[in-house]
Amino acid sequence: MKIGFIFECGPEGPDVQVCRYLVQMLDPAIEFVPSTLDNKKKIVEDCGTVARVLLDECEKIIIVWDLYPAWRERGMRPCRHEDRQAIFRSLQAENVDLSKVFFVCIQEELEAWLLADNRAVAMLKPLKRPHPVGRISRYSNPDRIRNPKTTLTRIFNRELGNSRRYVDYQHEILIAREISSFNRIRRSDSFKRFAFTTAGLVL
Repeated sequence: MKIGFIFECGPEGPDVQVCRYLVQMLDPAIEFVPSTLDNKKKIVEDCGTVARVLLDECEKIIIVWDLYPAWRERGMRPCRHEDRQAIFRSLQAENVDLSKVFFVCIQEELEAWLLADNRAVAMLKPLKRPHPVGRISRYSNPDRIRNPKTTLTRIFNRELGNSRRYVDYQHEILIAREISSFNRIRRSDSFKRFAFTTAGLVL
């Protein structure tokens, strides 16, 4: 099966790299066809045009975006319903078959999926040898982590010092590759939706 994915990042950005890896874990038979729009505003406005093109070669489309954009203002509370309605309008404007398009809205940022498995975050071990890695928190509900990217940045700073900072496009995929099963990442409802819409798996 060939599935098209629309992400809010640059080409070969961290979301693309991580989701490609996770899709291969979910079902190696799926052909992963990514398309990227730089930010949430473009996802909302231009996803219809991209989805129409992707459906020429893909059986279905999955649109993945963060509820909170990379920038945020004090007191700002984005609305999942408003995002969905705006995306629907973009799709309808291009006469896209809505039955072939699925949404995965991540509450904060993709890093929440990675933080769900503290064993994977322990990929820091080779970077810190010969010193041991400190305790990394286990999250029962990773979707409720505020600013997951900031949380990972703090873990890197604490363990490695300021000389080895967390860089999403370098480190997200390294962490993802340490995820050996879905036992912990399935604590994220948004990841479970990703697994279901992608491969029909109920985790």
